[in-house]
Amino acid sequence: MVYKMINKYSVLLPTYNERDNLPIIIWLLCKYFDESQINFEIIVIDDGSPDGTLEVAKQLQQIYGEDKIVLRPRAKKLGLGTAYVHGVKHATGNFIIIMDADLSHHPKFIPMMIAKQKEGDYDIVSGTRYAGDGGVSGWDLKRKIISRGANYVTQILLRPAATDLTGSFRLYRKEVLESLVASCVSKGYVFQMEMIIRARQYHFTIGEVPISFVDRVYGESKLGGNEVFQFVKGLLYLFATT
Repeated sequence: MVYKMINKYSVLLPTYNERDNLPIIIWLLCKYFDESQINFEIIVIDDGSPDGTLEVAKQLQQIYGEDKIVLRPRAKKLGLGTAYVHGVKHATGNFIIIMDADLSHHPKFIPMMIAKQKEGDYDIVSGTRYAGDGGVSGWDLKRKIISRGANYVTQILLRPAATDLTGSFRLYRKEVLESLVASCVSKGYVFQMEMIIRARQYHFTIGEVPISFVDRVYGESKLGGNEVFQFVKGLLYLFATT
């Protein structure tokens, strides 16, 4: 008798000061996974949030169960790349979904990303703001121009075969994510861009699903002048080394 493997999806949710957003994003994730009958777990990686995010996560774990809400906190803010490394170590799914916890990525797109992965047997499926009917809501003109401009320049310099390089809403085969994280050297916002560039370098296949990105509802954006500087620095590094 041949047993067909049932896919399991581990959502990695790095958090820092997201106590207001966490209950909503977890409720939405559970709703769309349950409606689609998808096997899942949500791994919350809180980096020592002073606002009580971890306490809220513990309450949510009591509501939804320890098999669905897995808490893997860290003592302090250590960065996005290391949060993924930490989360993957504890993930029991064979596919990993990365997304923001601030409600800018709507879980309703996840079933579409899973369907896209199955359709093309892709190694990665990336949510894109810059193809099809994808887009951004809640940004002022300046931020839209910066984002579009950065993406455009990156396309010219690096030719990544993907339309959205700085987005952080993606689905990976677990072993592919492990391979990419191990090879990436960037931190912060450049990290997401390097992941796609390395994926192209290693000939991993990438599918795309148009998404609507919504600017955060609660809390403050973590994007500042230093992140823009680091992005330019990272772009030049990748141009020189890939």
